[in-house]
Order: sequence, then structure tokens, then C-alpha cells
Amino acid sequence: MILKAQNINKSYHNGQKELKVLKGLNLEIEHHEIVTVMGPSGSGKSTLLNILGTLDTPDSGELFIHDLPISDIKGDNLSKLRNHHLGFVFQFHHLLPEFTAYENVMIPAILAKKEKKLEPRALELFNYFGLYDRRDHYPSQLSGGERSRVAVMRALINQPDLVLADEPTGNLDVENAERMIDLFQNICKDYNQAMIITTHNVRVAQIGKIRWEIMNGTLIPLNSI
Repeated sequence: MILKAQNINKSYHNGQKELKVLKGLNLEIEHHEIVTVMGPSGSGKSTLLNILGTLDTPDSGELFIHDLPISDIKGDNLSKLRNHHLGFVFQFHHLLPEFTAYENVMIPAILAKKEKKLEPRALELFNYFGLYDRRDHYPSQLSGGERSRVAVMRALINQPDLVLADEPTGNLDVENAERMIDLFQNICKDYNQAMIITTHNVRVAQIGKIRWEIMNGTLIPLNSI
């Protein structure tokens, strides 16, 4: 098992008002499987992904990565664990505009001090994603679909155990969204990559081996989709 979330609770406060976003939520993710979490905007999908990705902390409950309780890991050690085991694909890409596509992909490798070691993998990914001839272009010179693929490559460069993708097709047109869906399925097959994908799109949710809907702060199985 890569990741286990146990009895996760999370609330936000606005003055005296309390909004309970996650309520006693449980989730397990195994190697080499795609897990999808479906739900509308405001349902808690991004909050869940931020907690699973160690970018946020729950009010109560525990997150385990490879049986290590995350609450026991702090500071730089948590950053190193995150960079080594997890990859992130954000809805709005968050590519750095002053860096080329290749440089953006290599940022996690540089942080992990593995730049030289992972150069061949980066070139392999650019070839696999059909962007080899675009690797020296800046984000402003790439189409929306191309920027999305660069963001996915960046998530994959450190060979993480798990990739977390937050609404990865949310800003794509129908054609590019279909390409991204096919790409995720191929990545899982060709790279034995585990993924958790949040989405409000039924078509995206269908690619999950395990499918959930987040409703009232808890996960409900959706294997009938």
C-alpha cells in the first residue's frame, strides 16, 4: 500500500461559522491503480488532495505513506518525502513562465539533487508525450494541451509512487480532455503508475479502477459508473 488516510476530518472557520469539509474520511491507494474521486466544485476534492499530498494537515485523523505516519514527519523531512514519493498535477498547471518546458519538468529533479541522473528520463518523457521538439519552448509558446502535458511530465520526473491530479481536464477543450484521459490510462499501463484524480467529469471518473464520489465530506463508492 502506498497511501492510507484514516478517519480524516477537516473544517474551515469564518468568524463563528464552521464549515465541515471532510468528515471521518478513509481511503487506501495501492500500487499501479488509478483512483478517481468525483464531485462538484466546493465538495472538498481539492482539500482532500492537498491533505493526501501533505500540502495541508487534517484537524484529526492520520495519513500514512508507506506505513509512515505523516504527523511524525516535519519540516525539510516532510518536503523530501513529498518530493520523493508524490507527484502533483494542478488544474492551472503552475508552470513557471520564465523557464522552458524542459526546465519546468526538471524542477523536482533539481530539488531532489538528481538533475544529471534524471536527464535521460526527461528526454524519454518528452519523446513519449510527443513534445520532444517543444522542450526548449516557454509556456507562453505552448498550447493549453501542451502545457498540461508538461505539467504531467513534471509530476512524473522523480518516478513518484503516486501522482495526485486535481481536475486535470478542467481547463481543456473536449478534444484535449479526451487526449489527457487516454494519456493517463497509458501512463498507468506503461509506467505502472498509481494515480488519484479528482474530477467533476463523468468521463474522467470512468477511467478509475476504484471510483468514489465525495458527498457530505465522505467517500461513496461509484463502481457502477
